[in-house]
Amino acid sequence: MRVADMTWAQVEAYLETNDVCVLPLGCTEQHAHLSLATDSTLAERVAVEAAESLGVPVFPVVPYGITPYFMAYPGTVTVSPATYERLLTEVLGSLRRDGFKRIAIVNGHGGNTPARPAAEAWARKRKGVTLRWHDWWKAPRVRAAIDAIDPVASHASWMESFPWTRVRGVRAPEGHKPMVDLSKSDDVSPAKYRELIGDGSFGGYYERPDEEMSAIWAIAVEETREVLTKGW
Repeated sequence: MRVADMTWAQVEAYLETNDVCVLPLGCTEQHAHLSLATDSTLAERVAVEAAESLGVPVFPVVPYGITPYFMAYPGTVTVSPATYERLLTEVLGSLRRDGFKRIAIVNGHGGNTPARPAAEAWARKRKGVTLRWHDWWKAPRVRAAIDAIDPVASHASWMESFPWTRVRGVRAPEGHKPMVDLSKSDDVSPAKYRELIGDGSFGGYYERPDEEMSAIWAIAVEETREVLTKGW
């Protein structure tokens, strides 16, 4: 259940019998022909659908992340790794003070990964706190389902093109974009990065039939739900 749909008293009542919660992490960055909020939308939605039948509270997605390389694309917002780590650990501290001791982070943006060690170190230093970090889009069964269709699929390709990330009035290109060679892109400027990537997709089909996307989404929800229920 979304914390946005609860009162503080309902959260207090929940904590009398359970201490699991979910914190989705997203980003606001270019996604070629998809929404700038794709990572945030997908992270929050998969978390909410996974937690719904369990009654586990899902906090609002953190909508900004680490994405300096896309700053030549208007609408992209980035923060420094140090700022992000501090924000994340302070949010986790609030959840712990509330009484949540089992915290699942559902991450939707690969650029946020550098903050994972700081989050996990924070949890290790707090007695009784367990933290799980789940990159939903590259979890084993999800990635296997994606690879079975198109192993080239990557950022801003069809694998992120769901009905809820497409922008009204924007038509995705047809065909299959060759994978962009990013092997020498580590130290280039955002402007050069944009020259290299073009429309923003790293490669792969731009869109696939909705029935294929629904099947992948069902796997993503199930795999995320297992994070919330198994092995704490």
